[in-house]
Amino acid sequence: MLKIGWLSTGRDVAARRLLTTMLKAVDSGKIEAEVSLVLSNREPGEDKESDLFLDMVKSQDIPLACVSSQRLNSQGSQGKQEYERRVTEAMAASEADLFILAGYMLIVGEEMCHQFPMLNLHPAAPGGPKGTWQQVIWQLICCQASDTGVTCHLVTPTLDEGPAATFCTFPLMGEPFEELWPEVEKSPLEIIKRAFGENFPLFSVIRREGMKREIPLLLSTIKAFSQGRLRIAEGKVADEKGKPVAGYDLTPQIERIISQTPA
Repeated sequence: MLKIGWLSTGRDVAARRLLTTMLKAVDSGKIEAEVSLVLSNREPGEDKESDLFLDMVKSQDIPLACVSSQRLNSQGSQGKQEYERRVTEAMAASEADLFILAGYMLIVGEEMCHQFPMLNLHPAAPGGPKGTWQQVIWQLICCQASDTGVTCHLVTPTLDEGPAATFCTFPLMGEPFEELWPEVEKSPLEIIKRAFGENFPLFSVIRREGMKREIPLLLSTIKAFSQGRLRIAEGKVADEKGKPVAGYDLTPQIERIISQTPA
């Protein structure tokens, strides 16, 4: 059975939703796997949202490791080394076969990338904008992108540039976006950001449509690994025969799942 390590800052409701849905899929038998570790770079008391995440993990009796990146990184280079040492020890002790970065808001060091097989859930299609989901959406709006997507990719030292394991795409034109794009032309983007922030209608709809696809893509990807259809070999994503793959486009499958999911 596939053993999964789960890394998350736990900074918002989306982080809790991702893990909760993953655990339900495991409990129901839809995915043959077990979560052998949840690791957060926040400790209890640092943030109300992450405290909710940590409490949820504890309620599930899952092994939990909390190592404060904020506290240790503030101590300079020695603190950063201590952070990576503690995280590496916890990951190694979990004996996980695959680590999932789901809202883990740190760049992973090169040594960890080489030592552990890790996948990151990124809110853009391959070759799309890099950064947090907020940064990605503002970049999409800025360049008036015609489409976007979600990607599960191999974690490498270069931010959001690892080879894709799976991905899906969706258009940003037509319904429900068509009537929202003209609002971008009325004011400079910086003014829109200050006036509306994440409540800007186009921003909100892009986020909503991306979130619809994040969980189905992540679960489909983990299932493919649990069944041996995908694996990580020699720093590359490979199929069951060990042949490198450029990333499976799961768009039709993900759209079918969304269409069958109650609103």
